[in-house]
Amino acid sequence: MSTINQSGWRPTTPQAGETSGQTFTGNRALMLEEPLIFEIGSTETTGVDFAEAPSGKSRLAGLDRSKTIGLPGLSEPEAVRHYTRLSRQNYAIDLGLFPLGSCTMKHNPRLNERMARLPGFADLHPLTPVDACQGAFEVIHQLAHWLVALTGMHSVAMSPKAGAHGELCGVLAIRAALDAKGEQARKVLLVPESAHGTNPATAAFAGFTVEDIPATEAGRVNLEALKTRLGPDVAGVMITNPNTCGLFEPDMKAISDAVHAAGGYVYCDGANFNAIVGRVRPGDLGIDAMHINLHKTFSTPHGGGGPGSGPVVFSEALTPYAPLPFVEKNGDHFHLVEEETAGEHHASSFGRMVAFHGQMGMFTRALTYILSHGADGLRQVAEDSVLNANYILRSMEDVLDAPFAKSGPCMHEAIFSDKGLPEGFSTIDVAKGLIDEGFHPMTVYFPLVVHGAMLVEPTETESKATLDQFIGAFRSVAERAKGGDLAMKSAPHFAPRRRLDETLAARKPVLVYKEPQRAEAAE
Repeated sequence: MSTINQSGWRPTTPQAGETSGQTFTGNRALMLEEPLIFEIGSTETTGVDFAEAPSGKSRLAGLDRSKTIGLPGLSEPEAVRHYTRLSRQNYAIDLGLFPLGSCTMKHNPRLNERMARLPGFADLHPLTPVDACQGAFEVIHQLAHWLVALTGMHSVAMSPKAGAHGELCGVLAIRAALDAKGEQARKVLLVPESAHGTNPATAAFAGFTVEDIPATEAGRVNLEALKTRLGPDVAGVMITNPNTCGLFEPDMKAISDAVHAAGGYVYCDGANFNAIVGRVRPGDLGIDAMHINLHKTFSTPHGGGGPGSGPVVFSEALTPYAPLPFVEKNGDHFHLVEEETAGEHHASSFGRMVAFHGQMGMFTRALTYILSHGADGLRQVAEDSVLNANYILRSMEDVLDAPFAKSGPCMHEAIFSDKGLPEGFSTIDVAKGLIDEGFHPMTVYFPLVVHGAMLVEPTETESKATLDQFIGAFRSVAERAKGGDLAMKSAPHFAPRRRLDETLAARKPVLVYKEPQRAEAAE
């Protein structure tokens, strides 16, 4: 048998008495090789027998199909087996730890799924009369109450559908507030280097000019640089806290005070709220608007079945400009406020973000999550997410460069760089090596402020045993890369597909299947 070295890596070269790992079918036991669907079926056949279509005058105004649709015909068992085999090649949170930094890919409690599938929630139509969906409105109203309570803010807009959509909601409210005060000249939004990448994109989309604010060597916002740039043309700041380096901004209150004194507003990217929920209330830090990714903090991770939801909480100063609609309770009856009401909150609303009321499936999941955890449970969510990330940080800092490890504990995610890897080896080699170990790679090359970044977020739902296994695998591939193991340059070796030219695939994607040319037999 092949030996296992101290790092736990088994060489791929077969020893005496071992096979080469090749099989006639391309299968490896239960890991089944699967060709493209076009290679299984033929475009000339169909898996279903249809009667001849009756002839008649076309009603397609000249848009009739002029050639075959080009889809392969498969029988039912062929189609079922194809997609089942493909599903076996897909990594999922129900298979193992998903260490994507910034993405919060945590376990989705099945209780939440059961509640979201209850009749009346799962089959609710957006045009259902108000009197026929009072229970759904109560869920929205109750969830809104807890989001305001947990953040210490004044109001919440429930309709935004995701994080970036929530960012746009908050920025539009800031624009509306400035316009109401006659301050149209404030057209600059300051965005720190440590912010999420969607922040500058959102600001630009909303018509603002974006200017960067540098970070300190400790990975936090440079407060003095921020104060120096504030002026009559600055509308506000978009800041991520905890930031994309997995660090809390200790000067957050000072930042808010400075921006407010200069006449601007503070937008906080709340994508990382799971690191501080139950521990810190953003409203106490002077935040004016913040989106909350329900699918990250309170239940389903994005990419885990979605769709997402990004409610935005507002300070008292921005509440009048928040979007419609919102649910209001009068006595025992809930109704939907869809028009501005003089003297009431949202009196100067900038309008609507969506056609209807929001994402009911995520509202149900999030409220179930909050009620089932309770105040102490939500506090533990933050504590465990921070504990797990710091466990990984301290377990890896002697193997990989951890640029901010000396500045204190991290929050919910740990960041490493490729500094210290030998020439010719990089972050991508470590990431691909993790695939061979049975793990989805961490987030790589983000945030951009760290060269060759490796951003790891274990989340609060992973056990110590799982973290120890991941750390062992992570250390193994890092040690092999540092030792110059050339096999790392071609990893993964055990995945259904080997390493691809990702740059070429991104720049010149092949989106249409073409039959391979077959050589003609010699006459």
